[in-house]
Amino acid sequence: QLQLVESGGGLVQPGGSLRLSCAASGVALDSYAIAWFRQVPGKGREGVSCISHNAGYIKYADSVKGRFTVSRDNDRKTIYLQMNSLKPEDTGVYYCAGAFWIGLASLFETNYDSWGQGTQVTVSS
Repeated sequence: QLQLVESGGGLVQPGGSLRLSCAASGVALDSYAIAWFRQVPGKGREGVSCISHNAGYIKYADSVKGRFTVSRDNDRKTIYLQMNSLKPEDTGVYYCAGAFWIGLASLFETNYDSWGQGTQVTVSS
């Protein structure tokens, strides 16, 4: 079973950058689509970015296009989310999620059945 652990969150000033990592274990990662979601208290999870098993398909939410970049290293079993030009509205708990899925990925949480525990990102001056 796919297990995921996020890291790299923290406190950053507006305009700053962070790189989140999602470490996978339990199975070979190269058959899994991975997505990043974020959640703030009182709201549902928002899909931020997703990447297919071989990085051939990538999608971003409109709110992060041009600022966030998702990538993966299947040999190292790690997925990354580089976040630049951060805004206060990017604040939230960031989760990575995985699904056994060849070729595509999505920003809908119901497509994913393996989830990490989340890492807090706070953008504030």
